[in-house]
Amino acid sequence: MQYSEVPWKDVLIDTKEFTVFKDKYPVTEGHVLFVPKIEDWEHLTACFTAAYKWGYDWVERGYCDAFNIGQNVGKEAGQSVMYPHVHLIPRRVGDMDDPKGGVRGVIPEMQKYTDEDAKRRDGSFNTKEIIEAQERILKRR
Repeated sequence: MQYSEVPWKDVLIDTKEFTVFKDKYPVTEGHVLFVPKIEDWEHLTACFTAAYKWGYDWVERGYCDAFNIGQNVGKEAGQSVMYPHVHLIPRRVGDMDDPKGGVRGVIPEMQKYTDEDAKRRDGSFNTKEIIEAQERILKRR
């Protein structure tokens, strides 16, 4: 999919690096999407940077109490539009009974956690091997 094919139509702001759209199915009032005009790290980084700036500004102005920023990458992560985009979701006191765990709620039974849960969930994920591979990737840049 190319930028010209994205399904969102309700433009809030258009910059040279990205466009901000209203989310068609907002999680909360004010849920917006930052969509890079070019699918590369520079433009995606600009989206995340702008989303953070907007979120902090909204909190300072009292528009919301907190915010989530996120991206679904791949079908199994819930991505439904296969073009990169960053969600900014304003959060307000009382918008859910117990927000503890935040984005962990993507898998509802994992949202609540304790130290004991962490020990049980660690499993066989080879953290050392993953970190070594990532360090090699970062050195190539």
